[in-house]
Amino acid sequence: MTTLIYFALIILVPLWAQFKVKRAYAKYSKVAASSHMPGAEVARKILDSNGLYHVGVEETRGHLTDHYDPRVKTVRLSSENYHGHSVAAAAIAAHEVGHAIQDDQNYAFLRFRHALVPVANLGSNLSWILIMVGIFAQISGLLLLGIVFMAAAVVFQVVTLPVEFNASNRAMDQVVSMGIIRNDEERETKRVLDAAALTYVAAAAVAVLELVRLVLIYTGMARSED
Repeated sequence: MTTLIYFALIILVPLWAQFKVKRAYAKYSKVAASSHMPGAEVARKILDSNGLYHVGVEETRGHLTDHYDPRVKTVRLSSENYHGHSVAAAAIAAHEVGHAIQDDQNYAFLRFRHALVPVANLGSNLSWILIMVGIFAQISGLLLLGIVFMAAAVVFQVVTLPVEFNASNRAMDQVVSMGIIRNDEERETKRVLDAAALTYVAAAAVAVLELVRLVLIYTGMARSED
């Protein structure tokens, strides 16, 4: 029964977080921002006000595919946010610019996350192979190695949290101080940003829980081998 509850949680928690994001975005993408600025203009205005004239703003395909690419110094906004005049579009555009500002200012957690990318990718791809072989073959050494690789991916997800929260805080500061949103729009903007951050919190929580579960499995296996 406990196992069923556990697996229900690690499946339902991310789904719940995604639902919150989609609901918040659907709601506030229909609320026009008082500035009537499209997301692309919001991003460009904040970038320029911070001296980041070299950072580009591009439209990208997909739904909520917005991101900042540090390799080419470009903020990419999905079509609906690139052209949209909504509170949601302004919030998301400002959030991605927050990452560009972090990059320019050498924000420590962002640098740490970038450094973890190769290790996290290797851990994500290799860990489950080692874990599954270790569990089914009852080889605790392989399981432990898989756990170590998985831990690297978990650390990446945990480090992502301060990066995302800091970008959202920067976004709020920018849109308020520059008059992109009015005082009565601050709560709506924050709800969009908080909902987006919730997906990262859920992902990190699930990853940590799964890591703990595997550590407990390893501990039990190691004891049985003694």
